[in-house]
Amino acid sequence: MRALVTGVNGFVGKHLVRELGSRGDEVVGIGREASPAPEIEELLADYWVCDLMDKEAVGKLPLEDIGEVISLAGLAGVGDSFSDSDKYKAINVAVLTNLLQTLIDKNLKPRVIAVSTGAVYKPAQPLPLTEDSKLAEVSPYATSKLMMERAVEGFRTKGLEIIIVRPFNHIGPGQEPGFLVPDLYTRIVTAQKTGQPIKVGNLSTRRDYTDVRDVARAYDDLVHAKELKHNLYNICSGKSVSGQEILDKLLVLMGVSVGVEPDPALMRPNDNPDLYGSYQRLHSQTGWQPQIRLEKTLADFVASAS
Repeated sequence: MRALVTGVNGFVGKHLVRELGSRGDEVVGIGREASPAPEIEELLADYWVCDLMDKEAVGKLPLEDIGEVISLAGLAGVGDSFSDSDKYKAINVAVLTNLLQTLIDKNLKPRVIAVSTGAVYKPAQPLPLTEDSKLAEVSPYATSKLMMERAVEGFRTKGLEIIIVRPFNHIGPGQEPGFLVPDLYTRIVTAQKTGQPIKVGNLSTRRDYTDVRDVARAYDDLVHAKELKHNLYNICSGKSVSGQEILDKLLVLMGVSVGVEPDPALMRPNDNPDLYGSYQRLHSQTGWQPQIRLEKTLADFVASAS
């Protein structure tokens, strides 16, 4: 197979390139950057520079020999979405729909994996969250992903096979600041240098975390499955972990002891105390289940960040 990965230079994209290549796929990457990330450059069969918001540019892409598409391009910061909601809504829909329209125009029908998010589920409802759980637009980011999901329906009626995935929080080596693990790591490093305590939000809240390499494997399993009975799948660990547990494990891995100080500015008063999902539908279709333990995920992150 010749696989196309959009947003290939991102956190997940780099791991996905390795995963697809390990199964024998030729991987073509799309990014806005002038060249691919150095760590994946030699793993790519080709690299196309393209702004997926530009319909004309997307229409010129040579997609004829692409057998599978994994759409990772888009904006992923939940917090940042509140300050620029219109941008999130525009980009997170168009980077996929422009590509889907080009496939229709060229009469091409590769299987497409469209990446949504577990953040679209309504927080206050029975756990674990399944594909049938209630949805809610709890952030502009979630709204943008639900808009993307709705836009997909129109392309399905035109003959495209589009599988929507809703990954929950994923963590691992190479993750950049703006998310819990890299942010805690950065604060610990700063505290080591300054002797000041680290400031944290509510670390008692529990969330569902999956290693990014397990997430990449799930995308690979879905894109290669001979037949899929559903067009929507959760990707998650099936259990929750508190922020405090993650902080404690990071401190042990880094071999440091620092003070911790609550910061009201980092608190979210309406934060749901516990959220986790079910991956049973995905497991029943592909056999996928998470394999990498949290301790290894965090150890590999620390090693990559050091």
